[in-house]
Amino acid sequence: MKKTGKPKKEKFSMHLMWKQRYLLLMSVPFVVWLIIFKYIPLWGWTMAFQEVKPNSFALPIWQRKFVRLQNFADAFTDRLFPQTMVNTIGLSILGIALGTIAAILFALMLNELCFTRFKKFTQTVSYLPHFVSWVIIASIAKMLLNDGGAIDTMLHAKLHLMSTNSPVFWIVVCMINVWKEMGWDAIVYLSAMAGIDQGLYEAAKVDGANRFQRIWHITLPGIRPTVVVLLIMSIGSALNVGMERQMLLSNGIVQDHAMVLSWFAYVRGIGSNNYGLGTAIGMFQSVVGIILLFVANKIAGLLGENKLV
Repeated sequence: MKKTGKPKKEKFSMHLMWKQRYLLLMSVPFVVWLIIFKYIPLWGWTMAFQEVKPNSFALPIWQRKFVRLQNFADAFTDRLFPQTMVNTIGLSILGIALGTIAAILFALMLNELCFTRFKKFTQTVSYLPHFVSWVIIASIAKMLLNDGGAIDTMLHAKLHLMSTNSPVFWIVVCMINVWKEMGWDAIVYLSAMAGIDQGLYEAAKVDGANRFQRIWHITLPGIRPTVVVLLIMSIGSALNVGMERQMLLSNGIVQDHAMVLSWFAYVRGIGSNNYGLGTAIGMFQSVVGIILLFVANKIAGLLGENKLV
């Protein structure tokens, strides 16, 4: 009796790769870019364990002074490190929360619009700030919110939101970032909403569900896997808060509340010509980010939600 069985996994994989050979060839430039700009630079992490000064760049890596974990110890015992960590975590949590909620609400609003032309126009206008430089955004924000700015003058109130030595600075920065990125982030949620079966909405209408009930029981559960995956990715990059917006929006008064790890690495690394210390701070950011990513992914799996892998 002739035995029948499933084809070997190796043969199936090779056959599938051959069928998709053109797609794989199209991906080669991106893989090469990833290797050159993302993986090869990891060799530079060796500087985190060495004393690297400008005059030591000419030396081979094995001839530089090896200081073990001294750079990490110097970073963790620095007087700015505790406040920097508080600022980074606070800005990350506030930014993720406000950004996610605003993008979902904006996507829901656009999804409920019946006028197609107005919907497309609004969506286009909303994501244009994503392409505007932070230099321009910061200049506009300072003209509006600083002492004597347009909003301060109109309200006849000394708000000083951009010059107050208070964590209110975090809220201002996050709100500006929400305005800048809300339209762009909403694109993903709109795509997820477009994939929901329209028959569910028709059935809900027949059952007498109003618009809010359809959103709560159909739309939000339909995009929940997308929300969870994006939250996991956001948590993984929680410590990688960009320093551009803080540098441009802050001043000498609020700098204690504006300093984040990226800025701290720049000041202590490049600013002090101690590249080993700057590399150690950057390495700390990356390692903690990877740990947070795996932890968030594991928690999502335990809660029965979609995971990255």
